[in-house]
Amino acid sequence: MTNKQTRIAGYLFALAAGATWGTTGPLSTALYKEGAQLTDVGFWRVFLATAGFAIYGLFNRDLFRIDKRGLVLITLVGGALVMLFEIAFQYAIAGLGVAPAVALLYTAPVTVAILGHLVLKEKLTSLRILLAFVVMIGVALTVNGTADAASGHSANSQTTRWAGIVGGLLAAASYAGTTILARFAVPRYGAKRVLFYELLGGTLMLAVVVPLLSGVPAPAASLAGWIYIAALGIGSVLAANFFFLAAVKRIDAAPTAIAASVEPLVGALLALALFGQQLLWFGWLGLAMVVAGVSGGYREETTE
Repeated sequence: MTNKQTRIAGYLFALAAGATWGTTGPLSTALYKEGAQLTDVGFWRVFLATAGFAIYGLFNRDLFRIDKRGLVLITLVGGALVMLFEIAFQYAIAGLGVAPAVALLYTAPVTVAILGHLVLKEKLTSLRILLAFVVMIGVALTVNGTADAASGHSANSQTTRWAGIVGGLLAAASYAGTTILARFAVPRYGAKRVLFYELLGGTLMLAVVVPLLSGVPAPAASLAGWIYIAALGIGSVLAANFFFLAAVKRIDAAPTAIAASVEPLVGALLALALFGQQLLWFGWLGLAMVVAGVSGGYREETTE
């Protein structure tokens, strides 16, 4: 394969990762319509992803090799962040709709830039600050740019708009925390190993927390429900991350992240086509600002 073909393959893998991540909101919404509880969706999604990863590990035994320090750090801290993300993001999707939930999630790169400056002493340039403002304004426009926002209603009867906003912010915070953890752990243990032990820890913690919140997680009541759950776990978690890692092997991390930023657009279009979740004109403008701001931040990394 030539260098050009390798780069094209890298961008295609990155687009596939973003598009697959973008199915999370629509698939979750489909499960709500099947009668699934919000917290149950998060549990089954991570459980199936962990099971799929474990099967992969049977053929790649290095996945399970980790020292005690890494096991404790990644399983406990990473697992707690995964648990928080899975519960909070489901509330965001149900309370706000797909596009606003993903837009709120994309405040995470802004948080990472600030925490990276404070904790890891990474450079915080004036351009990054400007892009952060672009993202935050875009998020505000997207969250308020839906028909449900105009009426004050939530996108799903299981929760409220305010719970959705809080959930979105908590999901973004947990995602930012996972990114900071990855910057420490991935160079030492590898991306696949870190992801596996984060998911394992998250599964174990969700198995304890979910019954306390809403009872023992109920299995899907229909074949369609199991298909949605499988697509969420094996697709939007496992396959998406493998697509992303395949992209990083072929092109640099920053352009990979830029291409994968199609996630909110894919999610918004699917939510519109499948569930009629319409954004008003300034909602679409806000979503475009979020994608542009995040992509611009990743683009700046390539010039440093």
